[in-house]
Amino acid sequence: MSTEQNTVPSTISSDTAVVHTQYDMDNVPTVPGPGWTRFICISDTHSRTFQIPPGDVLLHGGDLTQTGTFKQFESTVNWLKGLPHPKKIIIAGNHDLSLDHHDEWYDTHYQRWHGQEKEDVQAIRELLVGREAKASGLVYLQEEVFQFRTKENGRLWSVYGSPWSPYFAGWGFNYRRNEAQRFVSAIPKSDIIVTAGDRVGCEALADRLVELRPRLHVFGHIHEDHGAVVHEWPSHEHDISSGAMTVDGEVRTVFVNAANWPMGPKACPQASEQSSEWVHTLLSLWI
Repeated sequence: MSTEQNTVPSTISSDTAVVHTQYDMDNVPTVPGPGWTRFICISDTHSRTFQIPPGDVLLHGGDLTQTGTFKQFESTVNWLKGLPHPKKIIIAGNHDLSLDHHDEWYDTHYQRWHGQEKEDVQAIRELLVGREAKASGLVYLQEEVFQFRTKENGRLWSVYGSPWSPYFAGWGFNYRRNEAQRFVSAIPKSDIIVTAGDRVGCEALADRLVELRPRLHVFGHIHEDHGAVVHEWPSHEHDISSGAMTVDGEVRTVFVNAANWPMGPKACPQASEQSSEWVHTLLSLWI
C-alpha cells in the first residue's frame, strides 16, 4: 500500500456515528452501545459474493450485477437472502440493465449486451420483490421510500433509494446534465438516501443534498473512491425542526462510497477476494 493510502483513516468517529471502512473480518469492531443501529454498506458487487459482517441493516448502493441477466440476478439475490441482516435494502445501478424501463429503455437497447436473447424482466423482478425475497427481509427500492424499525418501539427510520446516475457510455439508469434536476428534485427528505451516483459527479444532486441533509448517504459507482466522511453542515433553525442530526448546533451527514469491486488505477491493492480485509463499510448510528 502506498504512503498516501496509509494516511486514510480506517475508522471515523463522531458523537453520533462510528464508521469503519477497513477491518479484519475475524475481529469485527463491536457496536458502541445498545442505543446504536449498525448499518453494513456495500455497493458495486457485480455478481460477486463474499463474507459480510452481521448488522441490523444491509444497504446496497447498486450495480448488483455485471449486465443484468437473470442468472446474474439469481446468484446475487440468493447470496443476499442468505445473509443474516433482518433488513437488506438494495437499489439497482447502471449495470443492472434489465431493470431500466423508463421510455422502454431496455426494450430498445438490450441487444447491445444480451444479443438476441432478451432477459425475462418479470422473472427478475420476482427475484427482487417476490414472496421469497420479502420473507428474507430483502427490500428493493426504485425511486421510492421505505420505513422500518430495527428495535421494538425504536426509531422509525426512513430510506429513499434511486438507481439514477449521470450519463456514462450509454448504460442503464443514466441522465444527461440537462435532465439531472428532474431526477434529483424528486428525492424526498429521508433519514437515509441510497443512490447509484454521488454528489461529486452531479452538481444537481450535490445541491439537493444541501437541502435534504440526510443522516446517511450511501452510493457507489466510482469504484476506486471507496471511503467515508462525516460532514458537518452549518446549522439553521429549520434543521432541528426537520429532524436532521444535530449535535451541539451542528448538522451532520455521513457520506459513504461503499463500492466493493477493487478496480481502477487507484484501487486499494489489499481489496481482493483473498484478503480478510475485503472492503465494506461498517457504520453505527446513534438513534
